[in-house]
Amino acid sequence: MSLVTGGVAAAVFVPPSRSERESAAGSLLSLEPPLRQAFMDHGEFQAKKEPGGLDWLATHEEPGQTFNEYLGSRPNVPNAGRGKLYILPIGGFEKGIAPDLAKLKDYTAAYYHPMPVEMLPVLADAEVPAKGRINGMSGKKQWKSTDLLRWLPGKLPKDGYAMIAVTMTDLYPDENWNFVFGQASTRNRVGVFSFARYHPAWTGGVGDAGTEALVLRRAAKVLTHEMGHMFGIRHCIYYECNMNGANHLVEADSTPMHLCPVCLRKLHHAIRFDPLGRYAGLGKFYRANEMNQEEAWVADRVRKCQVIPDP
Repeated sequence: MSLVTGGVAAAVFVPPSRSERESAAGSLLSLEPPLRQAFMDHGEFQAKKEPGGLDWLATHEEPGQTFNEYLGSRPNVPNAGRGKLYILPIGGFEKGIAPDLAKLKDYTAAYYHPMPVEMLPVLADAEVPAKGRINGMSGKKQWKSTDLLRWLPGKLPKDGYAMIAVTMTDLYPDENWNFVFGQASTRNRVGVFSFARYHPAWTGGVGDAGTEALVLRRAAKVLTHEMGHMFGIRHCIYYECNMNGANHLVEADSTPMHLCPVCLRKLHHAIRFDPLGRYAGLGKFYRANEMNQEEAWVADRVRKCQVIPDP
């Protein structure tokens, strides 16, 4: 997810039709009925809407990725020797401003069930070999994310399938960009993202009763989005989905936390989870953290997936 500045040629995006969305999930005929239900849209998913002027699909030409194209890309998948997901915190995490790292670990474990997730010890800023600059618009420190992506593979434990580094320092990918929320390397199975802009304090604001939940939702959404790229899942153009690209915080906030049927099937190919078990874990997390809208969506989704039509 990223924000682009400067002159960008507008892309022409035509929202896919219902038949195109269904086709993107691949043929379900060979699947057992419970799995078939899990990869179908029973009315709880929203088709990808037409983008506004500064939205991702208005400024980026995205071809999309069907399930069959995902298979054809021969994505990396976990195996017995490298089956863990790691989170690497870098620098300080100010209480009340940064999201709760323990909760992020729990959410990642529920999202990528049944893969184990481990939080690595915090690394100091001084250990980061990345170019830095002061952002001309915010006046705040940034690290070059592409430098971090070159450095992180050497930090990935041998039993790790993938690793995400998280930080409160803002990021940028090159001199022509204002910032990025995060970046990931599919080939090297590492990524990095920043929490810096998720709290109102970034723009001089103050939090209220809902700020902690807002920051956690933003961080959890982007962490799982970037981790999704490491499984070879590209940006989604078929539904409103956690794998949508985002150009700005308002657009990122508008995307859901869940995966659409197309992206869910890709993830299932990689880690072979039980769909209802995965939803149960997510529902438990949402309930514990008073994410009422997400909890209600999961409950509705489970009910619809459990209705097996007569043959």
